[in-house]
Amino acid sequence: MRDIGFCSWIFGGEPLAVTAARGARCGLQAVEIHGDLSLDPVEAGRIFRDAGLGIVSVTPGDADVSHPDAAIREAGLGYYRQLVDWVAALGHDARIGCHGLVQRIRPVSTQTEEDAILAESVARICDWAGGRMVVFEILNRYESHQVRTVAEGLALLDRVGAPNLFLLPDAYHMNIEEADPAAALRDGGSRIGLYHLADSNRGAVGDGHCDFASQFAALDAIGYDGPMIVEPAAPGPDPFNTDKGAGYRDRLEEMLARSVTRIREMGH
Repeated sequence: MRDIGFCSWIFGGEPLAVTAARGARCGLQAVEIHGDLSLDPVEAGRIFRDAGLGIVSVTPGDADVSHPDAAIREAGLGYYRQLVDWVAALGHDARIGCHGLVQRIRPVSTQTEEDAILAESVARICDWAGGRMVVFEILNRYESHQVRTVAEGLALLDRVGAPNLFLLPDAYHMNIEEADPAAALRDGGSRIGLYHLADSNRGAVGDGHCDFASQFAALDAIGYDGPMIVEPAAPGPDPFNTDKGAGYRDRLEEMLARSVTRIREMGH
């Protein structure tokens, strides 16, 4: 069975040791840590290691690497340049996550220009990463104006041409953008480097209408042997604010635990 992990950012700013304990209680084996450069990476690596959780990937902070304004773009790239060293200091075999600026849903200049800028920026990030895997996360149209489908992700990979660049599809985002998420995963094939999941309502696995059985079968068919990273949100408005009021962290922990149970019941 594959390792199952979770994204640490969903618990907001609570102490990492508390978040790590939640993951362990849920029966998880892995974590995708938020790339908060204010955290001591050595200490963060130790905390999750002591909890029995491997840091398998890093969620990037907000950084606009496709903006036509060079100053804004270089500030975003400066974050990623620091992130590469920060990830190395974690002491885990973690993938570096990458995506456009979340909540920028239209180009400032033109789509063509910004797609070209994005490819140039991602190429630089991959170069800085050296032999470490970079995974580009495919978001939906309500979060990004760039790379919203696996097909668009594959085009980006071809354009960049970096051997360490792979795709990160997410069941929740695919629920919005892909006519057939399982087929999209099959199309991604060996170029998929990580997989996120939450149900169609961003809830626990089984809370919505996503056909996870077909997606898991597709992952098996393409030989994906990486972890499954569960990334739910507590019920409530404002998808860009994890804090949904009193007790939201406990609700998220319960959602993670239920997701693990359902994934294991499906034989994964």
